[in-house]
Formats: sequence, C-alpha cells, structure tokens
Amino acid sequence: MNLSSCDLNAVPTATDLDPPWLRPRSAYVHIPFCAHKCGYCDFASLAGADHLSERYLDALEREMRMTLVEPRPVDTIFIGGGTPTRLDAPALGRLATMVRHWLPMNPGGEWTIEANPGTLDAEKADVMAEAGVNRVSLGAQSFQPRLLAALERNHAPEEVGKAVEIVRSRFPRWSLDLIFGVPGSTLDDWRADLEATLDLAPSHLSCYGLVYEKGTNLWKQREKGDVQEVCEETERLMYEHVMDRLEASGLMLYEISNYARPGHESRHNLVYWANDAYYGLGLGAAQYLDGLRTVNTREMSAYLKRIEAGESAIGPNERLEPEERAHETAMLMLRRTVVGLDRDDFRTRTGFDLDALIGPAITRFVGEGLLEDNGRRIRLTREGRFLADRVLCEVV
Repeated sequence: MNLSSCDLNAVPTATDLDPPWLRPRSAYVHIPFCAHKCGYCDFASLAGADHLSERYLDALEREMRMTLVEPRPVDTIFIGGGTPTRLDAPALGRLATMVRHWLPMNPGGEWTIEANPGTLDAEKADVMAEAGVNRVSLGAQSFQPRLLAALERNHAPEEVGKAVEIVRSRFPRWSLDLIFGVPGSTLDDWRADLEATLDLAPSHLSCYGLVYEKGTNLWKQREKGDVQEVCEETERLMYEHVMDRLEASGLMLYEISNYARPGHESRHNLVYWANDAYYGLGLGAAQYLDGLRTVNTREMSAYLKRIEAGESAIGPNERLEPEERAHETAMLMLRRTVVGLDRDDFRTRTGFDLDALIGPAITRFVGEGLLEDNGRRIRLTREGRFLADRVLCEVV
C-alpha cells in the first residue's frame, strides 16, 4: 500500500498510555560512510563519500526536525551504518548533539553505536562516552586474516583487541560481531575465532551465518564460481559448536544469533523482536510507526536532494493489516529462544488468538520436534534453531 509523502512525514500522536507497540520508545539513526564496501554487505553504505559527511549531517538534522517535529524521549538509540566511527571526532560530536536534542534519553536508557576496528580511537571514544553513549557494538567478524580477506574486511585481527581495550575502559556495555560459514573456512577456524573472542571476555556476542545477499560482490563471486559456500553440514556443526561453547562460558543464546550474559542483552534489538514501534532516520533507515512500515531511499543523491527540498526521503512503505501484523509479530517473537511466544502477551498485543491464527503450523512443528509447547508459550527447540528459517517463513 503506497501513501503520499504528506501522509508519511508526520509522527503519529502517542501518549504514555499507549502500549509499546504503538508508542515509539526507540530510534535507529544511520550513518552510511565506510572506508571500504565489504563484499557481503547489503546495507546502505558508501565508500569514498567522506566529503559528503557535513552535508549529510545537515540533512539528517533537517530530517529529524521534519519527522519528529519536537524532541521525542526514547529508551534506546542505535546508531548504525555503514561505519559511524568513520566520522572524525568533531563530526561525531555534532552527531551526538543532534541526537541528544531530538531524541533525549530516558533515565536508564541504552545508547548504542556501531564501530569497526581500525576506525575507532581514544578521541572518538571519549566524544561518544561524554555524550552519553553507553554501549558499543564492534564488528570483528573473524580473527583469521584469510577469512577477513574473503569478506573484504580491511582491519587486521590484532586491531580488534586494541579496539576492545579502548571500549572496555569507557563503556559499561559492549558487544562483538562474528560471522561463520565464510568461504574457505573450516570448523577448526570457527573454533579458533570463538576462543580468540572469549579471550576478550565480551558480555554480548552476535554470531551470524554468512548470507549471500543478491547483488553484493560476494554473491557475484559465488555466481561466477570464484568462491564456494561452506557445505550445509559444516555450517550446522559451526552453529552447534557456538551454542555449546558460549553456553559453557556463560553467554546464553537469547535470540537465534545473539548471546549475552544476564542483563547484557541488546535492549534496542529486543524492540525489533517484539515488533514494537521505532523511529528510523537517515539513508536507507527503516521505521515502524502506527502500523506503517517505511524505508528511506538508499540513494545518497536522492536522500540529500529530497531532504534539502523539505520533502520526505521515504521510499517503499507498507500499511500492515491487523492479521498481517499478527503473523509478523509471531515470527519475530519466535526468534527469541528463551522467551519465545507467549499466548496471553500475543493476544494482548495483536487481538488475535495464537492457536486460531497458526494452530496447524504449531501442531505440525511440535510433532516434528522443531517447536516446544508448554500450553502457555511456544519456543524453538534446539533442532528448531537449525531449521528456524523454515519455521518462521511458515508462521509468516
């Protein structure tokens, strides 16, 4: 369903009495600049565009003013990219000032920024910490030079440890990202990556199986036969090993790809997995307000021109009907491996009875050993985690 830009600009009026799935209390802000476009990356990111950073921040501030109208208090902020720490320290300071004005943090809130090893230094970290950022997500991806090369990452393994030392002394919460199933990788490589990671003692770890996104450089290499995917059985063993190894170390799986020590879960991502409302600002940013899901244009020139002309940067958009939204909510909540999908909570949030909506699928997947059902909630079983895509697609 397409709506005109004038329908999309205004933020719906919300009150403190509105439930969280209607009352946005989280915001995503996108910074698209990168030193290099990694071969697997499908995000709205740009290399060689640093000269546009000041103009982009001007446009971003104007979009905040047009979209939010007035400062909107939030519980979580996530600044992602791209590589936000590609900005120099003064530009990061300006960004932080904008965010603090338009998205003031409620007491006890979580403010995360993504950073890449090699782009983070003490000066930038100090700017962010002084502004109120209290969580950093570091993109390590691997500690094997040849696997970093396969992913076209431009940092060295030893830079991860240096970045962690900078972060550890300044931020109370931090996380590392890893990727398994990289072309040419073995189970022993993955075991070595996990041990190198655990030596750094993270309180949160995201471990993603590599996805060949259509149109990326890595996807094109696979299509040409220049790289080979890791076989399905090896990838399964990698996922099995990470679940077992991290659980033994005290990092518990709380979402299909995310592990944390108790109390260190990503509060911002939990908003997505609950299908709650959130603001989205910047190039290619997604937003979900009042049942309307929108995505800003991913073209930098179009984004700048439209915002500078006082127009919305929104591109694709969809108004979810109540039943569509209920299916989507069920799918997202099932990603949460511990909490799962609670029947009473689901009815309160969506107005739908879970069994009336997807009862046959629940019965079938319980019978196949992919879901467990205790009468109150359903969750993925251990085997179900390996086949989560199949289960979640069926739910949608």
